[in-house]
Amino acid sequence: MMRSLFSGVSGLQNHQTRMDVVGNNIANVNTSGFKRSRVNFQDMIYQMLGGAARPTEDVGGVNPKEVGLGMSVASIDTIHLQGSLQSTGNITDLAIVGQGFFVLGDGANKVYTRAGDFNIDSQGLLVNPSNGMKVQGWMAENINGATILEVSRDVGDLTIPIGSKDPARETSRIEFACNLDKRTPVIPEGSTDPVAIQAGTWNTSIEIYDSFGQTHYLQAAFTRVPGSANSWTVAVAVDPQAETATNTAVGLAGPSPAADAGALFTVNFDNNGTIASAVDAAGTVSGGDAGGQVVMNVAYDVPNTDAGADGAPVRQTFALDMGNVGGVTRALTQFAESSSSKAVTQNGYAMGYLESFKIDQSGIITGVYSNGTNRDIGQIALATFTNQGGLEKYGDTAFVVSNNSGTANIGPSGIAGKGKIISGTLEMSNVDMADAFTDMIVTQRGFQANSRTIQTADQLLQELLTLKR
Repeated sequence: MMRSLFSGVSGLQNHQTRMDVVGNNIANVNTSGFKRSRVNFQDMIYQMLGGAARPTEDVGGVNPKEVGLGMSVASIDTIHLQGSLQSTGNITDLAIVGQGFFVLGDGANKVYTRAGDFNIDSQGLLVNPSNGMKVQGWMAENINGATILEVSRDVGDLTIPIGSKDPARETSRIEFACNLDKRTPVIPEGSTDPVAIQAGTWNTSIEIYDSFGQTHYLQAAFTRVPGSANSWTVAVAVDPQAETATNTAVGLAGPSPAADAGALFTVNFDNNGTIASAVDAAGTVSGGDAGGQVVMNVAYDVPNTDAGADGAPVRQTFALDMGNVGGVTRALTQFAESSSSKAVTQNGYAMGYLESFKIDQSGIITGVYSNGTNRDIGQIALATFTNQGGLEKYGDTAFVVSNNSGTANIGPSGIAGKGKIISGTLEMSNVDMADAFTDMIVTQRGFQANSRTIQTADQLLQELLTLKR
């Protein structure tokens, strides 16, 4: 009889534990990134009243006689199902679709969370604003002018320096991808008629930048070579209207053409309308039988600079790229269509400030600068575990590593089973209200049934005490 009392007590205690878990689930029904828990029960030890007996020649076997001594909690599992996504429009609100956790750090300690309601603090750090823990990832490095994201390094704090400067970059390469009209009248050989020369000339220009970010104008005048159907003379000038001459020079001898090398070169086309070669004033050929890129080096004096040891002003050099020999895409051509300069590009820009940023599905943070450039700033890290159900809850909707979770496998999103990151959204709690209320009803009935067991056992004891009356 006492056994039934204690069995009922164990039922009350453990159903109360289950009710505690259900209550916590319902309390966090609107908590971003929350993962619901589930309680599993198991029966406890048994008292043996009679052992089992094997069959004999005369009688059959006898089953054991056991009385259970109650029940206990087998496990409290965390259910890591995907929660629904809620759009917020806030760039720093992040959600993970698929496996993985955001990594947060406060120095030597790291925690892991699915709640991506992050923000930027006064120092530009990407943090969880509720506890100040810093989002972990990899910052981009500038190596020889190239932005490199090295994700094999250890993770660190991510900084988004709004308002920081992007230094000016001088123009080092210009691509000419325009067309020269094959129908342009051929200038008679030996002609000096300015009207004929003007009719056979096409002018194009583009903005370029020096190392200070100052704007200059490159003008290129293409004029048919008198008596030739497939050759054009190109006169190049940087800031032709400037009060101070820039001493523009073109050539292939050495990395920087001398100021007295002249500013003319000749470009030749084949009978298919594609570029064949370019020849500088000294007769040096780019392209031709050697093939490859048709390039000319252009140099000019940068104004408002201190003279060097030789007294000469600072000169800047850039490559004038006219495309591959025989090329059509992104190349200078000569077809029977109107002359154009639609696709002339250059790689320089003025100084700019970081105005905003965006985060893509790989977690790469790209800065948008006022000078029109986009530059990778860093990348957000994700962590996965062999047994994510073994993680311990830390509070603040975060988890920490336990002995049974396995170590964190930290890497970029989309690799090794890690999910993708969605900016401007939050993952909501995965608590299902209908399931939670049903579980609450079942738990309540189980508690009531166990209380009835205790009441009935108490009545039996009361009857036992009154036997002698």
